[in-house]
Amino acid sequence: MTKVLVWIMILQGVLLSATVETIEVKGVKVPLVFEKDSTLPIASMELVFTNSGSIEDGSKYGIAAFTASLLNEGTKKLGSVGFAEKLEENAIHIGANRGNETFSIELSSLKEQFDIGVGYFADLLSDPNFSKESFEKIKLLKLAAIDKKESDFDYIAKLGLKSLLYKNTPIANPAIGTKESLGQLKLEDIENFYKSHLVLQRTVVVIGGDLSLAEAKSKVEKVLSTLAVGKAATLVTFVPSAKAETKEIDKETQQAYVYFGAPFSLAADDNDTFKAKVAGFILGSGGFGSRLMEEVRVKRGLAYSAYGRINLNRSHSEFSGHLQTKLESQADAIKLVKEVIADFVKNGVTEDELDQAKKFIIGSEPLRNETLSQRLNRTFMEYYKGLEIGHSVKELEKIKKLTLKELNQFIKAHDEINQLSFAIVTKK
Repeated sequence: MTKVLVWIMILQGVLLSATVETIEVKGVKVPLVFEKDSTLPIASMELVFTNSGSIEDGSKYGIAAFTASLLNEGTKKLGSVGFAEKLEENAIHIGANRGNETFSIELSSLKEQFDIGVGYFADLLSDPNFSKESFEKIKLLKLAAIDKKESDFDYIAKLGLKSLLYKNTPIANPAIGTKESLGQLKLEDIENFYKSHLVLQRTVVVIGGDLSLAEAKSKVEKVLSTLAVGKAATLVTFVPSAKAETKEIDKETQQAYVYFGAPFSLAADDNDTFKAKVAGFILGSGGFGSRLMEEVRVKRGLAYSAYGRINLNRSHSEFSGHLQTKLESQADAIKLVKEVIADFVKNGVTEDELDQAKKFIIGSEPLRNETLSQRLNRTFMEYYKGLEIGHSVKELEKIKKLTLKELNQFIKAHDEINQLSFAIVTKK
């Protein structure tokens, strides 16, 4: 019976795996991540624009995030309320979001309403509500959000850490913008950003659900035909500072917010990313049982929680973490974090830690791959990071075979994570 169940799971994985196709529009071959899944009568389409996130803000901090918010105001013809009502009537969702590296717009609905949704998606791209009224509305909301951030000490500490690790780079800038940058922003700036970044040359389509590949391409073509060809762009990479600096930010706070980070010299498409996943899990991203949580909270009681993770992006890679502690425990907590990480690099992990990490990562795999959106996103990330399609499955096999010696050699080779910088919101 067990063998049968395993075979069914394998067969389902094969049948429901996403693939990367292409569709040609206006002479541009646009990558298309597709998966047919008829288990539910739903469908979704996402346009991901590469090199179009916050790292493209330039001197106009917050322009990518502002553009996304303005696109969520619907079309100029229907207006914000009218567009929202049309979507609600048909149980359709359309939303724009910006990331650090990418900008995306997503459509999702029941299959029977998908054609209607595709029509509204195309309308949004060809007639966005770039009106003076909507622009001023979004600006007021953004300024209010910035005011609110002034009492968000986690946000302040995190931004402080970025300013140390990525000084004078786009990554150090606040994605939401500043009062000064938004005050200087004009509607014309948004229109220019939209026209130069949301173009075919930067587009990757992610689509799937209860529809065939031919149906998917037909619907995608209708949406993409509204976009200009535009120009492609090369993603710039940034290396975190290894200066190991500390920045204290004085606030009226009852506890210290400690954020820390260091370089991690590994590219997102490196063959050793699976080792980084295991190492990061054991050090700080595995919750209870991870080194940082056990040493900082469980054994010393210096924080309610302590986390650390290895982030591998196309534009930058780093190790970073955070904790909150009492003001009087701040120095001890920081000292302990340094000691835990130094010991981790010097002595590596134990056989038991490796076994537990393997069990969790491999055992929880079905939960990371059970929905259509999860599978589509996974395939997109494989494509986007320059990995072969199906990399995630092969990565699990590598993790399963990973030896203690191999992992500890990898950890010891990355002693750059000892070059920790700290940004602390505290009361001096």
